[in-house]
Amino acid sequence: SGFSGAIQLSGVDDRSTSSQVCIKPEIIQKDSNKKAKIRIEDDGTYLEIDEDGKGSKLETAKITLNDCLACSGCVTSAETVLITAQSTKEFLDALSKKDKTYVVSISPQSRASIATHYGISILQAHKKLITFFKQLGVHYIFDTSFSREFSLLESAAEFVARYRKQIQGPLPMLASECPGWICYAEKTHGDFVLPFISSTKSPQQIMGTIVKEYFAKKREISPESIYHACVMPCYDKKLEASRDDFYNDLLKTRDVDTVLASMEIVDMIRDRGVDFKNLEESPIDQIFTNVDDEGNLFGISGSAGGYLDFILKYAARELFQLEIGEIQFQNISRRGGSDLRMATVTSPQGETLLTFVAAYGFNNIQHVIKELKKSNCTYHYVEVMACPGACLNGGGQVRPEKNENPKKLLRRVEETYDQQKSGWSGNLAEIPEKSTRNLYENWLNGIFSADAVTKLHTQYHAREKLTTNPLLINW
Repeated sequence: SGFSGAIQLSGVDDRSTSSQVCIKPEIIQKDSNKKAKIRIEDDGTYLEIDEDGKGSKLETAKITLNDCLACSGCVTSAETVLITAQSTKEFLDALSKKDKTYVVSISPQSRASIATHYGISILQAHKKLITFFKQLGVHYIFDTSFSREFSLLESAAEFVARYRKQIQGPLPMLASECPGWICYAEKTHGDFVLPFISSTKSPQQIMGTIVKEYFAKKREISPESIYHACVMPCYDKKLEASRDDFYNDLLKTRDVDTVLASMEIVDMIRDRGVDFKNLEESPIDQIFTNVDDEGNLFGISGSAGGYLDFILKYAARELFQLEIGEIQFQNISRRGGSDLRMATVTSPQGETLLTFVAAYGFNNIQHVIKELKKSNCTYHYVEVMACPGACLNGGGQVRPEKNENPKKLLRRVEETYDQQKSGWSGNLAEIPEKSTRNLYENWLNGIFSADAVTKLHTQYHAREKLTTNPLLINW
């Protein structure tokens, strides 16, 4: 489990191409006057045999996360990669140097998975994780429920601006917080689908911006002197953190230095012999964490982060002055089930004003792509997630114990996740976290302002497709 020494694909049985191995070609300097053959030994090593029959061992190609981003050789619902970066070893090595300010940001989905694994509440899990990380040498532990508020508000404001044609960008607007979906879109559909995708950064990357820009300035330290790790429910988040768009060339630092999956945290706890269930609980860091006056964690409900619910209610209020209560969904198809469902906003006269869709898993994403290719697509917004069941079922979540039913585990994780207080409807006057209002007023100069767009939005890039089936390449 985790990244050890080989490329690892997640066990999500959803969609993959014919090859599930990395096929990155290497540029080799050839001497046209020499002839050689490649021989594969019984132990799997490769030998180059020259004309004299002498063999020399060939070095294994090293693949970086950026190589994986730029390659279209494999597409899976959790495209995981190797080891030299984004691993627990790198994280622990960085901590051992004791030369930076160390920050860990924990996602609510990971917190729910870890809490369920140990049979404790999410509040207990968060407080014990604080103890665990601070014992390792981490200085601050934050909560990406906090940065998700910015992502929700920016996404909602962007949708309204698109609907009113105040900015360029077609409808339906497609969610942007899932890096597995973004990788797939860039590699497979490129320039056709990218304009539909929201430019808003994910909560992970917004937290990276907050930590490396706002937090660094407030603490009067340089961004490169901060080491920022995130705990996330899927391996694709490692790819997201490695994007060139989230690297500051001037400061030589990434917004997020390392991403660790929920499962990797549990492995690290086990490997260090920590009795996590009985570990002391530490006070919650009050900054950049959604905790109310009673000490309870709060956030938006929904495995995918609540984007569809939040944006629908926000748009109904802003565009049509309608207040929406509980959203009613209907499944679009029997095959898609609850992973492909629709919700609408209707006028008092019964006219359909907005149509929002949730599409989880690559099979259901194909439905969305087909609809986009129609000239009369009626969708306005689609919450797209690569994993069936969305983020609570991410490929990096803690896996079932032996003989444990995966579906029953997922239901338990969902119940644990719902322990956090929720219910914010998107009314700007009711933003529950004072720090969110403070940052918007004093750092970003308002929601979807020029400063907010510069700091909290990003762009996407069509990736060159392979023109040859990797299985047919003559290496």
